[in-house]
Amino acid sequence: MISDNDILKLILGFKIKHLRLDRKISYQALSNATGLSVSYLNDIEKGKKYPKPDKINALAQAFGLEYDELVSTRADKKLRPVIDLLNSGFFRFFPLKEFGISTEKLIDVFSNSPDKFSAFISTILKMVRTYQIEKEHFYRVALRSYQDMHDNYFPELEEAVTEFKNEVKLSNKSPKKFDDLEDVLRASYDITVDRIRLTKIKKLSAFRSYYQVEKKILYLNEGLSESQENFILAKEIGFHFLEITERPYETMLNKEASFEKLLNNFKASYFAAALLLDAKELVKDIESMARSTTWKPNLIGKLIDKYQVTPETFLQRLTNILPHYFNIRDLFFIRLKSTNDLIKYDITKELHLSQLHNPYHTELDEHLCHRWVSISGIKKIRSSKGNKVIDAQVSNYWQTKSAYFCITVAESSSFTGNRANSITLGLMMTDALKGTFNFLKDKDLKVKTVHTTCERCSIPDCDNRVAPPTYVDNINHENELEAELEKL
Repeated sequence: MISDNDILKLILGFKIKHLRLDRKISYQALSNATGLSVSYLNDIEKGKKYPKPDKINALAQAFGLEYDELVSTRADKKLRPVIDLLNSGFFRFFPLKEFGISTEKLIDVFSNSPDKFSAFISTILKMVRTYQIEKEHFYRVALRSYQDMHDNYFPELEEAVTEFKNEVKLSNKSPKKFDDLEDVLRASYDITVDRIRLTKIKKLSAFRSYYQVEKKILYLNEGLSESQENFILAKEIGFHFLEITERPYETMLNKEASFEKLLNNFKASYFAAALLLDAKELVKDIESMARSTTWKPNLIGKLIDKYQVTPETFLQRLTNILPHYFNIRDLFFIRLKSTNDLIKYDITKELHLSQLHNPYHTELDEHLCHRWVSISGIKKIRSSKGNKVIDAQVSNYWQTKSAYFCITVAESSSFTGNRANSITLGLMMTDALKGTFNFLKDKDLKVKTVHTTCERCSIPDCDNRVAPPTYVDNINHENELEAELEKL
C-alpha cells in the first residue's frame, strides 16, 4: 500500500516529468538550471525523493512557475484526471506490489501520454462514481485476479501445510478429525475452543466463529456441521502457523477490511483446504473418478463424505488441483444464494481462471438464467425439503461456442433462515477436459442450452423464463429504427 507521503512524491514527480518533457528540456539542461544532479532529478521524477523547499524553488524558477503552483496538487484540465487518481484513495488500497507494478512504472505510463491516459482515467473515475463502486469491490476483484495470475495454485502454501503436518506429526490420512485439530490448537498455540458463549448472543447469530486474541479463545456458534467446524479449526491453525497478524477475527469480513487482510484470509483458507484435502491423495481420487464411463452424483458425494469437508471447500480445492495436476485451467467457481421467492438469485462468490467465463456476477437488477444447474439444484432442495442435492449438466451458452460441464452441490443453510445456497464448479468443454474425464462421453449426461440473464436471452419459448427479454427487445427495436431510416 502507498502512504500519503508517497502520493505527494508521485504527484510532484509526475508534474515535473510532464513539464520537462512538454517543454523538451533534457535532464542535463534542467540540472544546469537548478544545480541539482541528474540522478537526483531522476529520483524526483520517479517519486523516490521529495526535495527540500530551496530545491523546489529552483525547479519552479526553471519552469517559470511560482513555488505554490509547482507543489500544489491542483493541475490543468489536461493533467487533472491523473492527479485526481494519484490523490484519490485508489493507490492507497490497491495492491500494486502483488501485481508486480512499481510506482516508477506508473509515472512512466502517466508521463509519456498524459492527455490520452487522462481521458482514460477520467472515464474510469466517472464509471466508479456512477456505479458507486467501493474499495471493497476492488479488493475482491483484485484478489480474484491475483488467484487467476497463479492459476489458483500456491506452492508456498502447499509446502507450508506439509511442513506443519511433519512438525506436529499429523497424518496425511483423511478425514481430519476436529478433536485432533482442536488438540493441535491447544498444544501448539495455547488456544481453547468455546462452543457456548457465542451461541448465547443473538445479535451475533450470523457469525460462525470469532477468535478473541487476548484470551486466546476461538468461539464457535451453534448449528455448525462437523465439516464446518473442521474448516474453521484448520483455518485458525493456518493463521498461526503462517504467522499472520493482519487478519480478520470473525468469519464475516467487515466492510473496512484492507486488501492485506482479505489476502491473508485467503491464504489461511487455502492452508485449511490443503490441510483437509491432501493434494496427492486427492489427485489419486480424481484419477479414479475420471475413469468412470458414466456420470453419477455419488462420484462427488463419496469424496465429500470421505474427506468430511463442506461442498464449498471440496469444489474450491478442485480449482487448485485441476489446473496444476491436470492442466485444466479454463474453469469458473460460483456460490449462489436464493431469495425466499425462488425468482431472484445472487452470486455471492466467484472465481474465473484463464478468462472471463459465463456465468458471472452483475450489479444490474436482472434475473439469472433459471436453466442453470446452480438454480435447479436449489429448487430441488426447496421442493424436496432435503439437505443436499448433487447434480451436473453440460451448459451450452445460447448463440456462442461456449459450453461447460457444471457440477453443483445445493444445500439448505441454517445460517440464512428459509434459504438455500448452491456451489458450482464449471469446466469448459475443451478437448483436454473430454480426454481427462471418461464420463463426459455418457450419452445420458444432461445437456441444456442456457444464457446469463432472462433480460438478455432470446431463446424462444423458454419454459424457465421469469422475466421478459427487455435488453434483447431494445436492441431489436433499435435495429428496426435503423432499417426504417435506411429506407428514407
